[in-house]
Amino acid sequence: MNSYGYWILGLAVLYTVVLIVLGNIVRRRATSAEGFWVGGRSFRPWMVFACITGLFSGSTFIAVMELAYLKGVSAAWYGVAEMVHVLIIAIVLLGMFRRKLVVTISGLIGDHFGRFALGVAGLITALTFPMWSVATALSFASAVSAFTNLPITVSVIISALLLLIYLQAGGMWSVVMTQTANTIMFALMFIIGAVAFFIKPGIGGLTQLAASRPEMFDPAGVGLQVIIAWFATFLINVLLAQAALQMALSCRTVEEGRRGLLMAVGANIFFIFFGVLFGLAAATVVPGGARGMIQVPLYLAQVLPAPLVGVFFLGVWACALGWGAPCQFSGSTSLGRDFMGAVNPGLTDEQKVRYTRISLVILTGLMILLSFLRSDQAAWWNVLAWTLRNGATFAPVVAALFWPLATRRAAVTAMLCGFLSGLAWYYLGGWHPSNFYLNIHPVFVGMSANILGLVVVTLVEQAGKWRIGGPNLAAVRRSLALFSGTATAAVLFLILTSFGWLHKKGLLGLALFLVVTGLYVLILSVVVPKEEMAADMETDPATA
Repeated sequence: MNSYGYWILGLAVLYTVVLIVLGNIVRRRATSAEGFWVGGRSFRPWMVFACITGLFSGSTFIAVMELAYLKGVSAAWYGVAEMVHVLIIAIVLLGMFRRKLVVTISGLIGDHFGRFALGVAGLITALTFPMWSVATALSFASAVSAFTNLPITVSVIISALLLLIYLQAGGMWSVVMTQTANTIMFALMFIIGAVAFFIKPGIGGLTQLAASRPEMFDPAGVGLQVIIAWFATFLINVLLAQAALQMALSCRTVEEGRRGLLMAVGANIFFIFFGVLFGLAAATVVPGGARGMIQVPLYLAQVLPAPLVGVFFLGVWACALGWGAPCQFSGSTSLGRDFMGAVNPGLTDEQKVRYTRISLVILTGLMILLSFLRSDQAAWWNVLAWTLRNGATFAPVVAALFWPLATRRAAVTAMLCGFLSGLAWYYLGGWHPSNFYLNIHPVFVGMSANILGLVVVTLVEQAGKWRIGGPNLAAVRRSLALFSGTATAAVLFLILTSFGWLHKKGLLGLALFLVVTGLYVLILSVVVPKEEMAADMETDPATA
């Protein structure tokens, strides 16, 4: 291990010790169950801003910087997709979820569809969050390995244990304290990185890169299908972003929570810009590498002394913590509060908090285990997590919010169909991270099965209790039905006329999923309970 490695590891450990101390300082604020899970719903806008910035912007920076080294400026689209995702949550969804006093998405499903659905949703949700945590931890570990002889898995183990120690203290209060400190580290990282850029390669270096490798400045260089997949993933995730919602819903009022989210959207511009800039700088100075998170530290070592490189990667460590801490905590809430609450409905809130703390230990062990299984493919865990969680919970959440006809049996069927079909599709594709069976992404298979399972079982089980439309159908429902029907027909026409092109580009799965989703929206718009009162027909479907 050289001096750079000592500085990177030393500062990371020292910083985390400080976070542990801060976490214990705020422990007294988490004396109640609501204080532990959602901060007593007393967060101010700057606290929501710090939480969301640490969660999404930090992970966005790592993803954009690594991809920018390989693909150039088109990596920025990942960050733009994430910004749109947070913007929709702020403007459209925050008020709706706050009125329902949502703590977790799995809890929302349980409130609407009962105890068994709560248990299934809580267990699936809990199992997927360590996958997201380990993905970002592996990225940081890759950077550490550039200067040390530590195995990647050792770095992940250290990360997981440190997360466990300070999350045990104050729950959501520990998260907000951590994210506030992380936000300060992000600013230092940007300043140091900017200094390194102007030292080498500077504006002139980027000009030379543009001349020698013009593809690095192609806005669509990463591939149209990849960009579309990013936007599709984040748009779908707006209803399922449990960790983000859990933090945003800790606000005192909806307006303050919305203000914090909008502030985070604005801050994300800096993470996108600097992620692209540092990735391009590394591509200019140390080209030819396979991993941006390995080449960026090698680039900085040519420009800056070891202490400054250490501070820069303290910011990267803050990005990993900013994503990993909320993921581990939110997953533990689903396991300890929702799953255990389903197993034993007689548990008190205090007992559920205790089980949440125990769940943190369990998910820490799972995070470490996952790091041993595929330590060289961090992105694979992200994709698998999206597939399993979104494939299980998407349709039930939509139904819980907008379709009173949906039944408990339908919700459970939908979750099992989506979860198992996504796994099966991965198996058929040999568990490959990017080459999927029939060139169709497993997440679209899982979510399509999820929707179809819920719709079919509901319509069969509720036979005789529903009707299609009618003269009293609200104008909003009619407009939504017209739009979804037209869009579905247009996508079906595209599939029929461009099947080969869609399959070659890897967009066939997305197109088929859009058809299924369009039909789902159409059914939710026109299939209503027979006993629904005329007054209800005149309300917005979001509140019907």
